[in-house]
Amino acid sequence: MHRVTKGRLLHISLFIATVCTTLFMGSYFEGGDPLKHFNHILRGIPYSFTLLTILGAHEYGHYRMCRRYGVPATLPYFIPAPPPFILGTFGAVIKIKARLPDRNALFDVGCAGPLSGIAVAIPACIYGIATSDVTPLTGKEGIILGDSLLFSLISFMIKGPIPQGHDLVLNSVAFAGWFGFLVTAFNLLPIGQLDGGHILYSVIGNKAERYSRLLIFALIPMGFFWPGWFFWAILLFIMGFKHPPTIYDFVPLNSKRRLLSFLILIIFVLTFIPVPIEVK
Repeated sequence: MHRVTKGRLLHISLFIATVCTTLFMGSYFEGGDPLKHFNHILRGIPYSFTLLTILGAHEYGHYRMCRRYGVPATLPYFIPAPPPFILGTFGAVIKIKARLPDRNALFDVGCAGPLSGIAVAIPACIYGIATSDVTPLTGKEGIILGDSLLFSLISFMIKGPIPQGHDLVLNSVAFAGWFGFLVTAFNLLPIGQLDGGHILYSVIGNKAERYSRLLIFALIPMGFFWPGWFFWAILLFIMGFKHPPTIYDFVPLNSKRRLLSFLILIIFVLTFIPVPIEVK
């Protein structure tokens, strides 16, 4: 007979709670009202499944790479977000419990999450955009999502140029894919102990702290265009600029990974959204 540990029970409980909150919000995205008609909760399945798969793939990428290098790490903690937070979740995280052996391992762990997540987010965007509708603008107030270069390219390839006076209204799958791109860009910010910070440290070592400081302060003026950047600047300032060294920090990053770092930079540029959300 198997017993569930307290830690494993917490993972399961948080995941179930996040399934519930994303189902609830996904139902509203698809025109349902689960508060009045509980069976409408089923309309949230496409959104919940897509978003949690993207987030799960991202964190599982980190987890598997940690296991590859023999570094202890927790399973993902999914973080539910009750209404009115429109996404239904604050994302997911894992905790790495030991220092990584060298910069090559650090690079691999940092890359594995964003690459795994975007590998799921891209087909989600393709399917979601293909099944979304182009409708005339109504002039009513609503939420306007900013477009990353990658999302705009996929949209153009599938729908072509959007006629003047019309807009692409995303269904819940497309919205989950859009958020997957945003999560990728947030995590690839080359600051502190974000994924981008891991990658930056693996490439340039202790010099990464100096660039982290500059980039955090660069987020402050961006906050005048989107207030969310103020929150990110404060959060990252609290988290700190310094990245802990690897065990054998003198081992340099090899040339293959240095080349791959340019691909990661391209992914960051393609998924970055200066103003993610506007309310008009």
